[in-house]
Amino acid sequence: MNPDALRGHMDALLLSVLEHEPLHGYAIIEALTERSGGALAVPTGTVYPALRRLERVGYLASEWATVGGRKRRTYRLTASGAKQLAGERSAWREFTGVIGSVLEPGLRRAEVAG
Repeated sequence: MNPDALRGHMDALLLSVLEHEPLHGYAIIEALTERSGGALAVPTGTVYPALRRLERVGYLASEWATVGGRKRRTYRLTASGAKQLAGERSAWREFTGVIGSVLEPGLRRAEVAG
């Protein structure tokens, strides 16, 4: 997948992966790859700075934990992060609806009529 296509959506992807359970950085990257059926191979150089930024703004909290005998920073979604994720999902639905109505106008009319 084109890395430029992810621009502007990384926050929502990261928040979504952390919605149900805390994960360490590498597990977050694995979850992104798994959920996307292998289409997303996001480099650590993209993920870790984004996690730190999301933590700074209060959408994530982290703590050190020992996972498999290794000490790792584990991230979890905060209440503020859950609210942000809901907003990101709403914006995504609106965005895909608008773009879809332009790229496939006949499909949009069929959905409205049906």
